[in-house]
Amino acid sequence: MSFELFVSLRYLRAKRKQAFISINTFISVAGVMLGVMAMMVVLAVMTGFGADIKSKILGMNAHIRVMSRSGELAQYADVTKKIEAVEGIEAAAPFIHSQIMLRCGSCVSGAVLKGIDPLRAGRVLDLEKSMKGSDLQALASMKDPQTDTGTDSPPGIILGKELARLLMANPGDDLHAISPLSGSLTPLGARVPHMKRFRVVGLFNSGMYDYDTSFAYVAIEAAQQLLRLKDSVHGIEVKVEDIYRVDKISGRILESLGAGYWTQDWMQMNKNFFSALKLEKVVMSIILVLIILVAAFNIISTLIMMVMEKRKDIAILKSMGATGKSIRRIFVMDGLIIGALGTILGLMGGGILCFLLKKYQFVELPSDVYYISTLPVRVQALDVILVALSAVAISFLATLYPSYQASRLEPASAIRYE
Repeated sequence: MSFELFVSLRYLRAKRKQAFISINTFISVAGVMLGVMAMMVVLAVMTGFGADIKSKILGMNAHIRVMSRSGELAQYADVTKKIEAVEGIEAAAPFIHSQIMLRCGSCVSGAVLKGIDPLRAGRVLDLEKSMKGSDLQALASMKDPQTDTGTDSPPGIILGKELARLLMANPGDDLHAISPLSGSLTPLGARVPHMKRFRVVGLFNSGMYDYDTSFAYVAIEAAQQLLRLKDSVHGIEVKVEDIYRVDKISGRILESLGAGYWTQDWMQMNKNFFSALKLEKVVMSIILVLIILVAAFNIISTLIMMVMEKRKDIAILKSMGATGKSIRRIFVMDGLIIGALGTILGLMGGGILCFLLKKYQFVELPSDVYYISTLPVRVQALDVILVALSAVAISFLATLYPSYQASRLEPASAIRYE
């Protein structure tokens, strides 16, 4: 053990007459510990929140959407095969996307109708994971009649849980989908909305209120009949192997298909949302650093009091040959020990609290406000390292002034009246 470390450890173990310094040391350690714990837990929750939202958004949406510049895509089977042949793509499936009205009895609600291929959509979307008691095959098992008149088995439809609650619709109930844009024109130029009957064959609960209150899924043939698209679709949904390389894969897709197509990836579709989450995390980190700064002022006050209390000891050490650099190291080590001990205890306490929050989920949130029902927690090694480094760095900076003042102490002035 070095001379400076030995003396710094002795100074931290205050005697009875120096109990006040010992109490201040304990308060300084507790301050750093609480700051580190708060910072770690908040960052873990915000990281978990972002990851949870990202997984749900990607589960309900494709990684890339490929669409035609003309608005409709007729030869979508050939286009789908070309897209699946591109490197880095796992699967592709056609889709139809449109705004409609749904009516069940006396209840009416707006909705987003999405036509999908029940045999292929499960390879691109994770919709089936949020369904209970049914799957996408329920859409394919029901025959799609050409007309709604005189039919006993209308095409199936899958509703979001909250949308079904608004419509007061249950599995097995029939409802009508109304599409104002695909209606026929009267001799006077008015448009009569086109209406089609569907039967609820399943419900899904994605955990995101916006999706559960607005989305409805039908087979792609039924959507084509309702919207009168004939054999066309609105685009192709694509799932990629690496979600962070969608820009490069989008370029490959466009090179393969040629002119007349454009792409939109999940980063572009949710750019503002994820940018807001990232900015919020940075701002919260800055705010939480202030808590550690408050603890740093406790370290400064503790070291200043220690320097004042140890004036005679410092003078004697200097008289015996200790240099100002050695004295400065002693008090720097005292501050670093306080900061390191508080950081270690804070990381341990934060880790335990994160574990309890993740395992028992005793904090419940209103899903219509926060998109989720429980508090998500995800501890990242990089966040832990940054928290620990910032706490130790702030503790080190807090030692500079007291240690500098201690190193400038003149032995003669300190022991003149002893």
